Amino acid sequence: MKKFYLLLLASLPFLSLSAQKQWTLKECIDYAMQNNITLQKARLNQQAATEEVKGAKGNLLPTVSASANQSLGYRPWQNSGVTTVTNGTVNTKVDKVYLNGSYGVNAQWTVWNGNKNTNNVKLSKLSEQQAELNVAETANSIQERIAQLYVQILYLDESIKVTKASLETSQKNEERGKEMVEVGKMSKADLAQLTAQRATDEYNVVDIQSQMANYKLQLKQLLELTGNDAFDVAIPQTTDEQALAEIPSLQDVFQQALLSRPEIENSKLSIESSDLNIKIAKAGWLPSLSLTGGFTTSTNSLSDNSWGSQMKTNFNSQAGLTLSIPLFDGRQTKTSVNKAKIQQKQALLDLQDQQKTLYQTVEGYWLDANTNQQRFRAAQATVDSEQQSYDLLSEKFNLGLTNIIELMNGKDKLLTAQQNRLQSKYQTILNQQLLRFYQGEPIK
Repeated sequence: MKKFYLLLLASLPFLSLSAQKQWTLKECIDYAMQNNITLQKARLNQQAATEEVKGAKGNLLPTVSASANQSLGYRPWQNSGVTTVTNGTVNTKVDKVYLNGSYGVNAQWTVWNGNKNTNNVKLSKLSEQQAELNVAETANSIQERIAQLYVQILYLDESIKVTKASLETSQKNEERGKEMVEVGKMSKADLAQLTAQRATDEYNVVDIQSQMANYKLQLKQLLELTGNDAFDVAIPQTTDEQALAEIPSLQDVFQQALLSRPEIENSKLSIESSDLNIKIAKAGWLPSLSLTGGFTTSTNSLSDNSWGSQMKTNFNSQAGLTLSIPLFDGRQTKTSVNKAKIQQKQALLDLQDQQKTLYQTVEGYWLDANTNQQRFRAAQATVDSEQQSYDLLSEKFNLGLTNIIELMNGKDKLLTAQQNRLQSKYQTILNQQLLRFYQGEPIK
């Protein structure tokens, strides 16, 4: 029984490892779209922009306020008062302390102020759309980064397999070298070189595993998973045909990106916003018309009338129109108009800059896709050639017909060719996916 419990405890790490969730690319993207902090902040900014729209619409409505005031008064040198006769007795009452009350309701409505309020509503709606586009732009950036990290992990996973295979070959060569040293067919110096190569391959395996762990950590952080959460990546099946698939033309990708990318639409909305800002600034030169109205009443404790009677008697209402015509404002309006025009020019330049940046990004992905696809085709032939060459060298080495230097050089060339093939393959797949993403397709 004791042995059973020990066996169970020893197997727990392996059971937890096997039960660990493996995240697919789609799961990573979906989870990040809900939990990434940067994206959540962008959504909060969008909600704030929505509230700004409601506030701007509220400025089109009249404002109504009610007021009430009660004050206590004191007249220390008041000598006269109210005289009354009760049962033949004359009584004089002097009130030095008294109460005052005033009550009112006032309303004001801006009828027209050069369409400033109306344009502010339009401006706030544009800001709301821009905030929504900022959310989409942030989401796109996160998806691109997830795809880059994910493909890098896929590449390193295959790279580890290749490096481990190379390590197994180095171990076999070392064992073969030991046998040859025992029979006097190899010197200990040559055996030391085989041992060094085996150690180098071991180091390479550890180094690549470390790189893979680092990329997984970056992906985990992008998903906002805590340090205690288990995380691993599902490794999908990839084929050479994926890397050899047709690459869309540069102009097609760019033209479709111009129509779908949120950063371009955001820049266009900035130009519209600058137009409205100019109109709002020019409203400072125009007259404004507002409607005011209200009613007031008051009470006083010194009055002989009752509180209700005073409220009725002292009731007063009024209504009026106020026309305000600006004559001179110390050049404030002209300065605001000039600054709005400068912002408009900046918005136009920002659009050109965004289009230029977009083209550079698309062109970079397109060039990388084509270059790596050509490298992949060349690397395939190179791997086949180097594999045949190394197989021949290995046979000669086992027969004692070649030296250790030629064997090690052949092995290094084969490993380099295999790594180049893998790198070009996954870089091609990544850039093809990003090009389709810029065309408006989801990342798969």
